[in-house]
Amino acid sequence: MGYQDQYQQSLQNKEQFWATQADAIAWYKQPRQILTEADYGTHRWFADGELNSCYLALDYNVEQGRGEQVALYYDSPATGSKRAISYNQLLADVKRYAGALKAQGIEKGDRVVIYMPMVPEAAVAMLACARLGAIHSVVFGGFAPNELAIRIDDAEPKMVITASCGIEFDKVIEYKPLVDQAFELATHKPDHCVVLQRPMAKAAMQPGRDLDWQQFQEGGRYADCVAVESTHPLYILYTSGTTGKPKGIVRDNGSHAVALMYALRNVYGMNAGDVWWGASDIGWVVGHSFIVYGPLMGGCSAIFYEGKPIRSPDAGAFWRVIDEYKVNSMFAAPTAFRAIRKEDPEGALAKKYDLSSLRWLFVAGEKLDSSTYSWLDELLGVPVIDHWWQTETGWPMTAPLMGVEPVATRMGSTCVPVPGFDIQVLDPAGNALGADQHGNIVARLPMPPGVAQTIWNNPQRFQESYLSAFPGYYHTGDGGFKDKDGYVYITGRTDDVINVSGHRLSTGEMEEVIAKNPAVAECAVIAVADEMKGHVPVGLVVLKQGVEIDEGELEQELVALVRAEVGPLACFRKAVVVQRLPKTRSGKILRAILRKIADQEEYAMPSTIDDESILPEITETMKGAGVGR
Repeated sequence: MGYQDQYQQSLQNKEQFWATQADAIAWYKQPRQILTEADYGTHRWFADGELNSCYLALDYNVEQGRGEQVALYYDSPATGSKRAISYNQLLADVKRYAGALKAQGIEKGDRVVIYMPMVPEAAVAMLACARLGAIHSVVFGGFAPNELAIRIDDAEPKMVITASCGIEFDKVIEYKPLVDQAFELATHKPDHCVVLQRPMAKAAMQPGRDLDWQQFQEGGRYADCVAVESTHPLYILYTSGTTGKPKGIVRDNGSHAVALMYALRNVYGMNAGDVWWGASDIGWVVGHSFIVYGPLMGGCSAIFYEGKPIRSPDAGAFWRVIDEYKVNSMFAAPTAFRAIRKEDPEGALAKKYDLSSLRWLFVAGEKLDSSTYSWLDELLGVPVIDHWWQTETGWPMTAPLMGVEPVATRMGSTCVPVPGFDIQVLDPAGNALGADQHGNIVARLPMPPGVAQTIWNNPQRFQESYLSAFPGYYHTGDGGFKDKDGYVYITGRTDDVINVSGHRLSTGEMEEVIAKNPAVAECAVIAVADEMKGHVPVGLVVLKQGVEIDEGELEQELVALVRAEVGPLACFRKAVVVQRLPKTRSGKILRAILRKIADQEEYAMPSTIDDESILPEITETMKGAGVGR
């Protein structure tokens, strides 16, 4: 069945389509109720089915004869260590760890917060929770204590699992003092804190509360899988909320497993035995879907990488990993490749490695500019695929189906809707817009399996955040358009559209134009308040490594480019060269903070920022350039 047939069937006969996909996983109890309505306008998939996500990821693969196949390749340039962990070994580790958790009273429905770096033990902790039916909530290692405390109070875990430290390039970040402070700040007090002691730093332990990772497993028994309902939560993953309080996105077990198996096979084109690399972190949704659960459920060998795209030790780190483990396909954010390109503009380091195993490269998480796309396309000689999804959806909304019938990609588009997602474009009043008309990107309800249907302990907030703006639709918060052939173009978050003298303009479109200049490594366009025009755009530009250019001349070139391709109505007249841009630890540029700096407004230091020192630095640069005065 080709793409069009699959897509039409997924919309016209949803229950039959997803019942067929559900047959791809090993249920304890096969579901008969495929789709049912729930509270607050949401839905449930496979409500009467029973399964266990850890069984699907590990036990099932061992039963299918893949026990000696590598499950995880741990590669840590941060510590200079490597491990190839088989399905048999990972299963044994998880059984033992689940038994230790069970001995400490962890059972089905209990919450466990995991605050760890990219080490295999983090995957063991996640899978052990799933084995028992406990609900894990992974918090990105290194988050500030206050942010961790907020999540502890919301999830109310019985236990926190952490490590003594994480590593950022050559900097050791001690986690335990952060966790101790979070325990003090939190109203809810977990019973225990389990600590993985790493050689780079030894954590101080609090008697009675803290447990050593190795010691608390000694003499324990292996734990069997606990059957859970399809709708039983697998995990809570917190994402930023506009109110300042993070939203605990809840993912259930059954529909999550069905969606991931469908996406792995059909979207990403991965089969059992293939080597897959999701170049992200377990603290983000990519780490849940496509570092741990998806690849393991699909019988793949997954890369578990503790390092960065650059300075690990150089900008050839990604290419070395592809060569060494014969990676068949990978996923990363565009910002990773912009960082590599900035350090190695000619791609000379890539030529040192054999990249012939790579079939295609997926990117998502932010807009893929044409300049980075062209660089990757020429360098790698394989399809470079932009696609689009969110923490809330858990898997792609738009993408080609590389495992079915790859459709042609189009520059600037995240491709066509994935089966199950009825993507529409609406104006502010909720009216459907035609081809090439910009508006709000929405998806018609019900959403397919795998998509979150509630926020932890706050279903009403889910309804208000995602379902109330356009009744009958899920509001993605992204803006864009569809062309006449149904290809989707994401121009940015709807709050990244600026109003210049009554004209609504996309900052993402201007960034796309600026990135075409050969001197530019990356850029951000922000709206700055203006008495006459309401707002005017200002570009912040990072130059490629080794580029020497007169900043005044560069500004003139960029202004001319935007004028030619966007139009004089954009009123783009200022471009400022900066050394770097503030980003989240997942690589997204903090545009909202940049806007506040430009408008001289107060802002809270975001917990997700990768380097706090950059904000004073960029503030001085912007002031010196007269931005916001």
